[in-house]
Amino acid sequence: MIDPRALAGDAAALVQVPSATGDERAALERLAALAEGLGLRADLHEHDLAALRAHPGHPGEEAERGELWSLTVEVAGRGAGRLAVSGHVDTVPAGTVPWRHGPWSGALEDGWLHGRGSVDMKGAVVAALHGLADVARAGGAAADVVLVAVASEEDGSLGAFAALERDAAFDACLIPEPTGFDVVCAHAGALTFEGVVPGVAAHAAHRLEGISAIDRYLPVHQALAAHERALNADVEHPLMRDLELPYPLLVGRVEAGEWSSSVPDRLRFEGRAPVRVGEDVARARAGVEAAVAGACPQVRMAWPGGQFASGETDVQHPFTSLVRDALSAELGRDAAVAGVPWGADMRLWTARGIPTVMVGTPGIELAHAVDERVRVEDLVTLARTIARVATRFAA
Repeated sequence: MIDPRALAGDAAALVQVPSATGDERAALERLAALAEGLGLRADLHEHDLAALRAHPGHPGEEAERGELWSLTVEVAGRGAGRLAVSGHVDTVPAGTVPWRHGPWSGALEDGWLHGRGSVDMKGAVVAALHGLADVARAGGAAADVVLVAVASEEDGSLGAFAALERDAAFDACLIPEPTGFDVVCAHAGALTFEGVVPGVAAHAAHRLEGISAIDRYLPVHQALAAHERALNADVEHPLMRDLELPYPLLVGRVEAGEWSSSVPDRLRFEGRAPVRVGEDVARARAGVEAAVAGACPQVRMAWPGGQFASGETDVQHPFTSLVRDALSAELGRDAAVAGVPWGADMRLWTARGIPTVMVGTPGIELAHAVDERVRVEDLVTLARTIARVATRFAA
């Protein structure tokens, strides 16, 4: 049986350890201690960061990092394959706006767990840990069940990439990202881009002798908006078609100029471009570059940071059906299948031929936000679902 109070306490303890992307070791050490407190054996291990960065499949990074760690917790089965339950412990920063409770408070109030990472996705990782402990107390399952806790999801999934380079011998994977208790079988990709618009400097009083980089950028912004509209017209994938905006494209940062009375000779913009489900990443990049070049040929484009391809598992796959049946039993209603517009570790698992779905609590709208929080009751439901899947799974 899942103990709600114990689960809430352990989840709060993990939230209380700051783990912004690039600095996750302490959180993984705390998770290892929590696992051992439940009678499970944890394996904390460091990856060869230089080798990963030199790998042709390196998925990109944005945060500064001097080390990379992962943690696995395994409950041995009876030889009927291996099931992974994978989640990340890194979080986005706390931000600059004050929180009602501190971002690392782990406060428990009125049935809610508060703090950065509570919903995305430290609470879910602890729910998975308690689900595995429940399986172990019952004597194990047919298959080996392994919690794979990783770092670096928020900036490109280097942690999941490293974990799979180390061990990819799994027959299926469940990722408890916050899906609102939908069974997510498809997710879009997300590519970080940067563009530099050149201009010609001049005194403001003689601005006609210069060329404003800002003026040159304005049609680029419009062209990117038009490209987003084109990507979202006649969406083919049935799960993505149901979303309000399946493939969002955003310019999130713009900086230009050095002096208020000088014509700006440089503008830099950064943003996020989507990858449609099933679309080649190179084709997605080429579409953005063509839109930008058509508006301003002088722009120099680059693709730094996280590079998320899309991911997909067949809605009719037996593992999808197993997870959906387990979740439906816990919810007391039929769980829906869905697609999501955000990138995730899932695509690295499916790229290796490992059927993978995502199932987690409500609250994605609170992820990355001030006063992030998750219902403890939902974490308990998730833990029970994971235990039910693990008990019934066989390769």
